Amino acid sequence: MALMDPISNAMISIKNCERAAKRECIFRPASKLLGNILNVMKKNDYIEGFELIDDKREGIFRIKLNGRINECRAIRPRYTVKKDEFEKFEKRFLPSKDVGILIVTTPEGVFSHKEAKEKGIGGRLLAFVY
Repeated sequence: MALMDPISNAMISIKNCERAAKRECIFRPASKLLGNILNVMKKNDYIEGFELIDDKREGIFRIKLNGRINECRAIRPRYTVKKDEFEKFEKRFLPSKDVGILIVTTPEGVFSHKEAKEKGIGGRLLAFVY
């Protein structure tokens, strides 16, 4: 499998494990950005947790699933979003109001779109989960 976009591959892997009713998903290569995305998913109760396993190479994430994900995907291209433009992308990527989250990378870190709205900052869209 070609690793053109590790974030996209991780999201697809998580979704496939959820569909197969598995309790955990193992993904490599691990990266800081993917770790931050998983943190946001954990904060919003889409996954139970995750751990980084150091295999002396690229690293492995073991992700504990809780069966709450219907869909999760990386967003390509990575659209730039201003602090007051989130609603346009919510309508585009999420099924309805207050269902799911957009994951955004900002100068202050990786957040859900709700947190970014509260802080009044924009950024780039990475993924969505619902």
